[in-house]
Parts: sequence; structure tokens; C-alpha cells
Amino acid sequence: MKGIWKDKEWREPAVLLTGIGIANFGAWVYLIALNLIVLDMTGSALAVAGLYIVKPAATLLTNFWSGNVIDRVDQRNLMITLDLLRAVLIACLPFASTLWLIYVFVLLINMAGSMFEPASMTYITKLIPEKNRQRFNAFRSLIDSGAFLIGPAVAGVLFMMGTPVTAIYLNAVALLVSAIILSFMPKLEQKKGDVKLPERMSWEIVRADWRIVIAFSKRYVLVMTVFFLFSCMMVMATAIDSQEATFSKRVLGLTDGEYGFLVSIAGSGIIVGAIVNTVFTKKLTVAALIGGGSVMVSIGYLVYAFSSSFAGAATGFFILAFSLAFANTGFHTFTQNHIPVDVMGRTVSVYSLLEALLIIITTAIIGVASELISVQPVVVASTAVMFGISLLLLAVSFKQSKESDAAEFALEGERPSI
Repeated sequence: MKGIWKDKEWREPAVLLTGIGIANFGAWVYLIALNLIVLDMTGSALAVAGLYIVKPAATLLTNFWSGNVIDRVDQRNLMITLDLLRAVLIACLPFASTLWLIYVFVLLINMAGSMFEPASMTYITKLIPEKNRQRFNAFRSLIDSGAFLIGPAVAGVLFMMGTPVTAIYLNAVALLVSAIILSFMPKLEQKKGDVKLPERMSWEIVRADWRIVIAFSKRYVLVMTVFFLFSCMMVMATAIDSQEATFSKRVLGLTDGEYGFLVSIAGSGIIVGAIVNTVFTKKLTVAALIGGGSVMVSIGYLVYAFSSSFAGAATGFFILAFSLAFANTGFHTFTQNHIPVDVMGRTVSVYSLLEALLIIITTAIIGVASELISVQPVVVASTAVMFGISLLLLAVSFKQSKESDAAEFALEGERPSI
């Protein structure tokens, strides 16, 4: 990682990675602190669960129109604005006196976050040459993993020294620092053919942009099938994770301390996987990363679902966490290489909207089924579905890879009508 600062070609990506890392670190501190604040305020586990419903709800409210803005403005300035907006909103959170007011703030924060992800994806694609994207995404996976480990640890120290409110303010500061770092990044010029933001947004423009996404999806079926199948993988992972605590306590009979240790094993799996991925990323194809990584993630979930002891669950957690670094690197690289920046904001936003809708539906189905039947059979069935999706993703990703030369030529030589 140190070497990239000495390489002129990597100085700007290194600065960008620093900003991303600081923001992600603050996000983990904020998430844990917010859970404790709501739990202390209400004493209700249901109220805490409501925080996790707000995020996909924010995506539903934002992503049907946000891609239209992302593709028409300077992404760097948009990212800075969203970081500053989130910093202000998070700093206001401790002053919220009611649960519903907290939900409103969290909704607005997550709406800004829903816009930030596709905006950053578009900016990264413009900034990073194709030959460097896989390595960049491997480093990003490593930084994300570090934030996953360090963030909760720092949150714990802050809770011992003060209150969760201190941790909330720390995230606001982290986002402010991230915005300052982004201000040092280059303002990438738009190409002559890039779309411009109209004076007034209208439903006609939104509908027209949705038609562009649908037309692009029909034209590049294999590309968007890979994208959608990976999204389905994440839907199943999120839905299964919603039963993680219940499964660990009721099926495995773990104490709170043992459950915490189980989560820390997953954290170690993520960081080890990210390190190995960073070292070997140049030797692996994108299809192997996204397809093979997804299959291994689902195998880890299967081992976890069929486990009856701490050792079995820990093995499954480590496998899935280790493999997730490879799958995420493959997915980000695949998206950057195969979706043109002209329509990337709109395409990623629309598919994220669909993913959020599926998360809400699937999580509700699995939650209700766990209450009506029992947790383990439902988790086993869910992981089996996930494994089937991963096998299909593996097959489609390698099929698409075989046609990638012709597909990439078409994507570079032909631009979608906008």
C-alpha cells in the first residue's frame, strides 16, 4: 500500500482511498452508536430493527430519480456536497428528542448515502484507468475491511470514555474530513456527448432515463444479468443476516460473549481475505473473482446454516467473510469495465432500487417464516437458494467473459442514445 504513494499514477487514487476509508470508519462508529441511542431511548428491539428498514426505504425514495442527477452533474462536487450534508444531519442527531425525529434524520442521511454510492462509482470509473481498476478495488476492499474491524473497536473505547453521542459526533467529523479530502481530487471534465442537467427536472425526463436503462439492459443482457444476479446474492445475504442473532442464540445456544466472538471471527476473515486478494488480484480474472468468490460466500453460509456448534458456525463465518473480499472486488471491477460512465449513475441507481425492494420483501418473508416454522430450516432453505444463485452467477459470468472482447469493443465504440 505504501508503494502507491510513490507512484505518480496512483497518488490521486491513494488520496481517494484515504477519503473513502475515513468515511467508512466513521460509518461503523455511527451505526453502533445509533443502535445504542435508540435502544437506550426506547428499550425496544423493534425500534432498533426499524433503523434497518429505513435504509432500503431511503433507497426506494431516492434511486428512481437520483441517477438522472448523478449522470448530469460533476460527480466530485456532488460527492463533496453529500458528505457535507450527511455531516450536518448526523451532527443534528443528538438533538432529536423523539424516535420518529431520529427516523427522519436517519432517512435523510441514508437518502444522501444512496446517492453517494453510484456517484462515487461513476467518478472512480472516470478517474481510474481500466488496467488499474482491479487493483484499486482490491485496495478498497482492504480499507473497507479495516474500517469494519477498527470502527467497532473505536466505538467501544468511546462508549467506555463517554457516551454514544461522542461517537455520533466523530462520524460527523469523519465525513467533514472526507469532504475536505475529496476537494483535493481533480474535477474531471465532461465529454462533449455527456448529458447536462436540465433547468427543470420532470417526470418526462425520469421516464425517458428509465427507458434508456431498460434499453441498455436489453442490449447488453449478459452484462446486466451478471449485475442483477450479484445483487440477488446480496439480497439473500442481507435477509439471512437479519436472522443471525436469533440463529446464534436459539439454535447454537451462544451467550452474548460467544456471539460477539463469532462476529469478530467474521471480521478476521474479511481482513485476511482482503489482504490475500490484494496480493493475488492481478493473477485472477474478474469472472473468477465475482463468480468463484460468490460461490465460496454461499458455501460459507451453507456451512453456517447446517452447523450445530460454535466451531461449525465460526468456520462458515470465516469462509464467507474471507470470500466476500474477492466477490466485491470482482463486482466493482466488472461494473466499472462494462457499464459506460454516460449511463452508470442511472443504471446503478435503478438496479439498487430493485435490490432494496427485494431486500424488504425477502427479509420480511424470512422473518415471518422463522416465526411460523423455526429458524434453522428457514436459514438452510435460504442459503440453498443463495447457493443456486451463486452457481448461476458463476456460469453466466464466465460465459460473459468469453464474449468480453467483442462486448468491450461495442461498449467503447458505441454510446447509448441519451
